[in-house]
Amino acid sequence: MLKFRKPWIERTFNNPSKVINLATCFSGIGAIEYAFKRLNLKTDIVFASDIDKFVKQSYFANYEVDEQNWYDDVKDIEGKKYKNKIDILVGGTPCQSFSMVGKRRGLEDTRGTLFYDFARLIKECRPKVFIFENVKGLINHDGGKTFNIIKSTFDQIGYRYYYQLLNAKDYGIPQHRERIFIVGFRDKDYNFHFPEPIDLEYSMQDFLEDYTDSKYYLKKKGVKFVTSTKNKNKRYTQINGEIALCQKANQQFNWHGDFIFEPKEADVCEFVFDVNAVEEKYYLSEKVEKYVLKSGTKNFKTSTKTDLTVARPLLQSMHKMHRAGVDNYVTHTGRIRKLTPRECLRLMGFGDDFKQVVSDTQMYRQAGNSIVVNVLIAILKEIDITNI
Repeated sequence: MLKFRKPWIERTFNNPSKVINLATCFSGIGAIEYAFKRLNLKTDIVFASDIDKFVKQSYFANYEVDEQNWYDDVKDIEGKKYKNKIDILVGGTPCQSFSMVGKRRGLEDTRGTLFYDFARLIKECRPKVFIFENVKGLINHDGGKTFNIIKSTFDQIGYRYYYQLLNAKDYGIPQHRERIFIVGFRDKDYNFHFPEPIDLEYSMQDFLEDYTDSKYYLKKKGVKFVTSTKNKNKRYTQINGEIALCQKANQQFNWHGDFIFEPKEADVCEFVFDVNAVEEKYYLSEKVEKYVLKSGTKNFKTSTKTDLTVARPLLQSMHKMHRAGVDNYVTHTGRIRKLTPRECLRLMGFGDDFKQVVSDTQMYRQAGNSIVVNVLIAILKEIDITNI
């Protein structure tokens, strides 16, 4: 008879007081570290590593780690020094590191790539568990050859591993972010199941700040770009979405990603059918706007009225009426803004207690490069990381 397993979301940890020995490389802003924090589990950071000096500032501002346990370059970490001293090792190499992989010789084939250093550390440190995260495209990179090499590398190291594509929106965060997760175990008898998806209870609107600085609002050129049908059809941009697009490191600087439309007056918004469908080209020029809003015209005395509850009759010659400045008009008073760094962090699973000590430019990049904390929490609970 199969033993009933509670859904991961309902489970508690068997040894909640246990101190977990944690190590990370390509550490970023510490998604796994923050996952443990949200779970109220104690950790001892054995080592962490990242080549970005701004990432280091964020990491040291938010986690307790000795300088001697930080490595600017993952290649400087001597794994044998930490053999059998690590409960869990977590990392996700930049996807560019796979461009040199190609002949299916396992660990030897990955030399010269950043993935090699992650695999080398597993081999030298022998952690009880490892989690490797990367972009969805890794699965099909180079016709699947790259992923086959990665799997053969873990086979060669001697770990039992499981892999699955997980989407953040299935684990409590309203962001469409698909990533491949590989979870490996030193104990080859360990039987693991990836956490089942849960219903999404929140929308992106629930993660927005109450007050937004004026610097985050787009100027006319930016508005024209993000509202264009071309960009929205290609899913480059989205306005007032329920589920956020996948965050990218540079999304807020090339006008890609999610944007928020904020009407100046709440009652005006009632007359706007769908802000996502309104392009910049449909807004009146200053000259036509003045004409429409003046006291009246010779042939159409009610042309000054906007936001009508009942629309005027739509005529076959509507295009001519538009050119004449006579037709139905809707005021669309408001501004479009990008997400703030804090909102980006929230949509990656970081609470407001996460300290921002770097510029907005760096914070956007760091949030976009991170792992979604909620997905890691689900994995840790499914493993019961306190019981390995």
